[in-house]
Amino acid sequence: VLGAPIESILDTEDRERFVERLGEIEVTVPRSLPTTSVEEAVDAGREIGFPCMARVAFALGGLGSGICRTEGELELLATRAFAHTEQILVEEYLAGWKEIEYEVMRDAHDNCITVCNMENIDPMGIHTGESLVVAPSQTLDNEEYHLLREIAIRVVRHLGIVGECNIQYALSPDGDGYRVIEINARLSRSSALASKATGYPLAFVAAKLALGMSLTDIDNSVTRTTCACFEPALDYVVVKAPRWDFKKFPGVEERIGSAMKSVGEVMAIGRGLEEALQKALRMTETGARGVVLNDDGDDDDIRKELAEPTERRIFAVAEAIRQGMTTDEVHEITHIDPWFLDKIAGIVAIAQQLRETDLTEIDLGLMRRAKQLGFSDGQIAVAVKATEEEVRDRRHELELFPSVKQIDTLAAEYPAATNYLYLTYNGSEDDVEYGQEGTVMMLGPGAYRIGSSVEFDWCCVNAVRTLRALGYRTLMVNHNPETVSTDYDECDRLYFDELSFEAVSEIYRKESPLGIILSMGGQIPNNLAVRCDEAGMRVLGTSPRSIDRAENRHIFSSLLEELDVPQPAWQELSSVEDTQRFAAEHGYPVIVRPSYVLSGAAMAVAGNDEELDIFLDKAVDISPDHPVVVSKFIENAKEIDIDAVARDGELVCWAVSEHVENAGVHSGDATLVLPPQRTYLETMRRIRVITTQIASSLNITGPFNIQFLAKDNRVMVIECNLRASRSFPFVSKVLKRNFIDAATRVMMGRPVAADDRSFLDLDYVGVKAPHFSFTRLEGADPTLGVEMASTGEVACLGWDFDEAFLKALISVGFSFPIRRALLSTGPIESKAAFQDSAHRLVKLGVEIFATGGTAEFLEKNGIETQVLRWPLEGGDPNAIDYIKQRKIDLVINIPKHFQKEELTNDYIIRRTAVDFGVPLITNRQLAERLTEALVRVPIEELKVRSWRKYEG
Repeated sequence: VLGAPIESILDTEDRERFVERLGEIEVTVPRSLPTTSVEEAVDAGREIGFPCMARVAFALGGLGSGICRTEGELELLATRAFAHTEQILVEEYLAGWKEIEYEVMRDAHDNCITVCNMENIDPMGIHTGESLVVAPSQTLDNEEYHLLREIAIRVVRHLGIVGECNIQYALSPDGDGYRVIEINARLSRSSALASKATGYPLAFVAAKLALGMSLTDIDNSVTRTTCACFEPALDYVVVKAPRWDFKKFPGVEERIGSAMKSVGEVMAIGRGLEEALQKALRMTETGARGVVLNDDGDDDDIRKELAEPTERRIFAVAEAIRQGMTTDEVHEITHIDPWFLDKIAGIVAIAQQLRETDLTEIDLGLMRRAKQLGFSDGQIAVAVKATEEEVRDRRHELELFPSVKQIDTLAAEYPAATNYLYLTYNGSEDDVEYGQEGTVMMLGPGAYRIGSSVEFDWCCVNAVRTLRALGYRTLMVNHNPETVSTDYDECDRLYFDELSFEAVSEIYRKESPLGIILSMGGQIPNNLAVRCDEAGMRVLGTSPRSIDRAENRHIFSSLLEELDVPQPAWQELSSVEDTQRFAAEHGYPVIVRPSYVLSGAAMAVAGNDEELDIFLDKAVDISPDHPVVVSKFIENAKEIDIDAVARDGELVCWAVSEHVENAGVHSGDATLVLPPQRTYLETMRRIRVITTQIASSLNITGPFNIQFLAKDNRVMVIECNLRASRSFPFVSKVLKRNFIDAATRVMMGRPVAADDRSFLDLDYVGVKAPHFSFTRLEGADPTLGVEMASTGEVACLGWDFDEAFLKALISVGFSFPIRRALLSTGPIESKAAFQDSAHRLVKLGVEIFATGGTAEFLEKNGIETQVLRWPLEGGDPNAIDYIKQRKIDLVINIPKHFQKEELTNDYIIRRTAVDFGVPLITNRQLAERLTEALVRVPIEELKVRSWRKYEG
């Protein structure tokens, strides 16, 4: 093992050893007790005193950790936590202390430096992944900064860590000292942030240190004149903001704390905290315009919002100050440092000044002050009751434009060769020159969130690499510190900035590129297509007019009618009464689809009038500027995806992937198979014909994706996305043909050979399986629907579907063999359909447990079953107790309704399975394929097969 020794890793991950080792050099840690059982944890809580903090050993993202205010809370937390770990540390809770983090590099020759220090705006008790984080720290005095730096170096040397690590502190705001909370002897999320914040490539240097090189032997890749054994100096401020997706999960506990729930993060760069903070909040793309002017002034109890942190806390702070609370009062409730609160108060004051000013009265001084504090044109427009275009025209009239600044890691002490740039209004000139020819501008995917993750980053990076290979100069605009696309050596110029029309248009104006590529970064860049086109920017690939025709549900449905392409019955939404008439005419269930959305946001299946009313309200709230279409939902239909590249409407390459789950499960949550296993050849022929028709009529040039329904060889189109899709990396890797490379060449007018290879030539099968984060989302119902819920994915190859499928399930956390299964198989038709699968489980020697109705049905059909009572029934034996006591290896729970949100027996079973780490399946087709695969591929054989070498 290269790099940090195994002993060092154990010293940092094992909580008991961690405390002992730091005690050897008299470094202060929180008062704590390690425990290995629920009883020990409760005893430790009594000894430490409540409230206390429970931390799980060998966990990522604070999984299972939390603040416990009573014995009951600690007992509940410990019971759940021991499903995931063998050790819990119970420690004192340092309420209101600051949280500080240092990134440290050490080589095998004992050279040691601190690369970056970061400060959480939120105090202790909120996981650093859930916090707004600032680099460099803003509120430490010189003595505190150097004390913590010296301790970091002393600890890392004592533990013998080689490479990169990070150390987290709690620091008393009252001068009562510090505590070392934890050390990660590895690169982490914070390391990625620190790398992008400072321009110091931590992973790159750490890899060389692991090979035995010295910090003094490695060049600084930014200055190219100094070595890597230096500590960066920043002449700018960086703010990291987390991105949550709570709105996708009805019933989820939205309070944030010591266990991480955020799905992704963004990083903003500015010359001052205010500028960076406002940019960061906009970058999360949750609808926020910045710290203020978000139309959120409806907080009934602002003090409760401040005291019980949620994703809205920073906005509540600004609103409290706007309503007249002093910064001292806000500090008393939130423990946020007064320095940060004063900065927010300054933003609130300017917002109020703008509200009282007419657009024509805004002079250069006020406009510049607002822009320097991070106000966007759109934000100012809300304050002065004008349009964003009018504010932009006024700003241009005042000749106020952003400057482009360069990140050089040494605060201009040495000349820098970096191409790492950001926009700021706190500057007077640009640090770079323009005018180079042959430049192509690429928009990245922005924050990771459900529906847009690393797959779009893969597309962007592959497109940039192809452009550079073709001799073009590349510009990347993106703001996610976790991505490869924001590595400054991937492109010729990296603009680490907003993916807003304002920022994109200013960069385009300065750089004058050949054109701009919007189709690789998912929905966020795609939504800018029409505005960019109207502003005179050249959009490369498919025309923005065609993009609008595909994205607008009504126009696209009309196009399919013109082409005589089948689609589910549909109607444009105009009123609740009309849609209820539509449902009465065509029959429930129906599906509600807004336009211009990613990952099925606000999309839902309604099974009756009441559900339809609720979903229509939700959809109209999300997308008021675009029409909403209501369609007939086709039950028991197969869903099939085609990913393709076209040139001038003619197909260049294409791939058909089949969903294991029937229609009704979002494609991002579905298990995808390539090549298809259960699709008729005639169905695939029809799909190819229809794809060709649509590509031709929209004159597609570049990547696109179409989703189909298939039932009894009848094929219907659901939707068409004129951009890369989430499955492009999957199909590219399985087929060994880079679809993005082909799409990029096509968009630049370069020759690309049409792909005449057939998937019939493949001697293996690829399966892509979703990964869910329900364990972290307390209260959320872990079911699948038309709105996407998965936060990641895996893909595995096998000789056949069964092998690839089982490997994929193992990769997302399933464990085999299964000895005991709990079945609750839904409505009667679902029970009947699952009967053969139940027989297969018995044949495999699985002991069957079931709830009332399912047990009765199985017994009638000759399957021996042990009945477990429903959770709300009480009494023994109870399904909940069996899951909690790990007497069940697999829970198959098929929901009875499309989307029932109230507390039900089924919901309690599903939620308990997730909380206690028991594999859960909620889709009948997935459960059926699992039982078939287990019969055909014994797990023992799978383990042997896995080591075989694949041909080709």
